[in-house]
Amino acid sequence: MNWKQISAGVLMLITSISTVASEITVSGIEHRRGGNIVVFIFSDVGFPKRHDLAIQQQTQKAQGDTMTFRFDVTLQEIAIKVLHDEDENGQVTKNWTGIYPAEGLGFSNEQKVSLTGPPTYKRSKFNVADLKGGLTIEMHYP
Repeated sequence: MNWKQISAGVLMLITSISTVASEITVSGIEHRRGGNIVVFIFSDVGFPKRHDLAIQQQTQKAQGDTMTFRFDVTLQEIAIKVLHDEDENGQVTKNWTGIYPAEGLGFSNEQKVSLTGPPTYKRSKFNVADLKGGLTIEMHYP
């Protein structure tokens, strides 16, 4: 195999990976609680609890009922988690039970935390091509 063949193969691989510019709108924010709104983009690894395994994340001060985040996504399939990190500790703070969240959360595909636990990747995932028109995620508070 010569350099021309290798270069052509690499070029074909690079051009087959498309990036989708995505606008994610987070609505229903109770911004008077203060803190940050954090949007996590996950592949099938780590969702929804392992923030350190998110492929992308953005943080903005909670400043309004609705906020917009922009991402460039190269994967074909992702799931999104939004955290209203009121105490700015980088994790979901639990209520007095130690089980249920005390802070606002939102998930792709309108998933919610339930008595059986957080949503699964399987229920929250979607095709990135669907992001071309933007996506809105509604926050839910305890």
